Amino acid sequence: MPIKIQKDLPAKAILESENIFMMDEDRALSQDIRPLEILILNLMPIKEDTETQLLRALSNTPLQVDCTFLTMSTHVSKNTSRSHLNKFYVHFDDIRKKRYDGMIITGAPVENLEYEEVNYWDELKMIMEWSKTHVTSTMHICWGAQAGLYYHYGIPKYPRETKLSGIYEHRVLNRKVPLVRSFNDTFMAPHSRFTEVRRADILKHPELVILAESTEAGVFLAMSRDGKQIFVQGHPEYDRMTLNTEYHRDLGKGMNPSVPCNYYPDDNPSEMPVLSWRNTGNTLYSNWLNFYVYQITPYLLEVEE
Repeated sequence: MPIKIQKDLPAKAILESENIFMMDEDRALSQDIRPLEILILNLMPIKEDTETQLLRALSNTPLQVDCTFLTMSTHVSKNTSRSHLNKFYVHFDDIRKKRYDGMIITGAPVENLEYEEVNYWDELKMIMEWSKTHVTSTMHICWGAQAGLYYHYGIPKYPRETKLSGIYEHRVLNRKVPLVRSFNDTFMAPHSRFTEVRRADILKHPELVILAESTEAGVFLAMSRDGKQIFVQGHPEYDRMTLNTEYHRDLGKGMNPSVPCNYYPDDNPSEMPVLSWRNTGNTLYSNWLNFYVYQITPYLLEVEE
């Protein structure tokens, strides 16, 4: 998939070095194709890393994709420069009259807070409500998945005794659902969180279906039966070194973290981590874009007056 991005977005140079197919705005405008309009609400602290990870994950179908990055008006980022946000991000008021083919809501490092204690919760609720009428399908990731399940269905999250960190084996529960088409029966995927949403609470809602879960890590993938809401409680977009960065960050903070599970060879943090989930992540995002966005979305996206 050619990803249309701004010429000087920092992720562009990284993705070019990986031979990811991209095109700048000038080339995209010369093609007689309507790209998929994808809105990415990036709540992660190191936004440049998440930009690269998500653009990489969205780059594996023949579709042209135009990504718009959204940031919160009610929260000041401490880890991303104001100049970067001003140049590459929009606020909700800038786009609230537009419609989008798809939307991604990322995780956020606020899971130990109650939802109502998060300083941008009211704004996030407004965006999630808006997405029900202005977005064809929305994918929620990690804390974003927990927040989405809570907002849309009242499903609570629970604190874990210890942080869940590592690469865990999962099993597919219903292979007939297009979102998991081409998945292996079992697959590996990253998790990094202090809280969890539980299977029993999701099953209380017949409008939801669980598609993949892990004995150790719990529910990985769930969705509304109409495909408008996708919930991923893990991080299939993570790159090889993300958990390594988090582990050493927590070490530096004196948090005494456990070594991420199934990540380093022989559990030795001095070794290069094994990348065992890239194909699963690419397949998940490609299936979402194809079966729940491209095949469903209207050809013309309306703009409100």
